[in-house]
Amino acid sequence: MTRSSTAVASAFRLLGAVALCFSAAAIGSAATLPAIPTWYAGLDKPAFTPPNAVFGPVWTLLYLLMALVLWRLFEAPAGPARRRALTAFLVQLVLNAAWSVAFFGLHSPAAGLAVILPLWLAIAWTIAAARPVVGRWSLALAPYLAWVSYAVALNVGVLLLND
Repeated sequence: MTRSSTAVASAFRLLGAVALCFSAAAIGSAATLPAIPTWYAGLDKPAFTPPNAVFGPVWTLLYLLMALVLWRLFEAPAGPARRRALTAFLVQLVLNAAWSVAFFGLHSPAAGLAVILPLWLAIAWTIAAARPVVGRWSLALAPYLAWVSYAVALNVGVLLLND
């Protein structure tokens, strides 16, 4: 392959990673946005709940970071370690979209909690599995893990405040 064809292939892998991650975001948004002014607005929320305007920019940044890690995984040489890391990544991405459907789509903080706890574990698994493949790039998922840790606390708070 020539240098320019390698760069083009890499750019297509980057676009694919962005498309895949933002497809999960679109699924989550489709479940979330209709519920915010209606069901979610009527819930009692913990005092540490941020304003609704914070969620969009934070999630946009997190999906971009996810896409960068996925792109680096796509760029890595094939092999069992890469396959494990990609599997972990796809599991966490499916759980990511599923949380929005469970919490907002089903209007169920309990279902949300049943999804977000495995999501947290899957993100940690992804970071650990990606580390041998992409090195420090795996740490680009650390803010995502931190945010989901915070989201666990919010989910539990909403569940406890809204029997």
